Amino acid sequence: MCNTNLFSITSLNRCNCLITSLSRASLADMLPVLVVHGGAGHIPKKRVQLSCAGVRAAVRGGYSKLQGQGSAMDAVVEAVTLLENDHHYNAGLGSVLNIKGEVEMDAIVMDGRYLASGAVSAVRKVANPVQLARLVMDKTSHLCLTGEGASQFARAMGVPEVPEESLITEYARMRWKKNLAADANPVECQMGKMGTVGAVAVDAEGNIACATSTGGMLNKMEGRVGDTACIGCGGYADNRVGAVSPTGHGEAIMKVTLARLILFHMEQGCSAEAAADEALAYMKERVGGLGGVVVVDPQGEWSARFSSLQMAWAAAQQQTLHYGLYAGEHFTQNIDDPY
Repeated sequence: MCNTNLFSITSLNRCNCLITSLSRASLADMLPVLVVHGGAGHIPKKRVQLSCAGVRAAVRGGYSKLQGQGSAMDAVVEAVTLLENDHHYNAGLGSVLNIKGEVEMDAIVMDGRYLASGAVSAVRKVANPVQLARLVMDKTSHLCLTGEGASQFARAMGVPEVPEESLITEYARMRWKKNLAADANPVECQMGKMGTVGAVAVDAEGNIACATSTGGMLNKMEGRVGDTACIGCGGYADNRVGAVSPTGHGEAIMKVTLARLILFHMEQGCSAEAAADEALAYMKERVGGLGGVVVVDPQGEWSARFSSLQMAWAAAQQQTLHYGLYAGEHFTQNIDDPY
């Protein structure tokens, strides 16, 4: 049976089987929908408001694409691009640093229509890895490019190269230096970083997409690739089932192929929230990993779920903006209302 013990945010009912409320609302009324996250974990108090503001801005930007008849892929890439450009997150500008004090970023996109996907890993000197991942999907026959090969492809596609220093913030450098100390507590240092970013969407045509982007793990080994660039781990989208974008400890997510595991539970009849609960509980029990996800299904049911202390999230549906950070939080406002 589907586990329902974790914190729940969903746009429809909380049953662990197929949706019944659609008999009261047409599919067209529920679409489009966009859900984003800004990372699961522990966010320092002085950065909480900035984290919440960032996901709201990203969901507004992505939702505007959907309102303008843009595709689900357009929406998730726009939302994640906005989060990559916000230095309060661990993606693009503001990415955490590896053991050598350098930026190496991963990103993935997936189009649920054809199971098309593109990813990049360990990329440097690119402002928006999620846009490069989309180019991999659209312009190559491959699913993932890494390191220098990804950089060469970016240059061939005319993607501007930016100085690495332009992606490094003082906050990221401070966390890096603190974790180098002989008496550093690795768990505490990881808690102080901001999170991976991601988005899932269903557009007005019923097409589904996901996107995820990250700077990875603080003080990671050079060349380390986490879950984000791996299909089925850092994201998955299938028009027949739904889409997932996860955040959390990458190695744990990879061990259970978290994104695909959630969609497996949905294929068995679980709702988006119940499937997320089941998979997150399994990851915690089996490999001791904490994390969070945003999930959406083809009918527009969405969920933002996490087993960690916090996860910044926001969603837009039916002209309403939803958002929260702590367990039990669910704030709403009209999408057009000022902040």
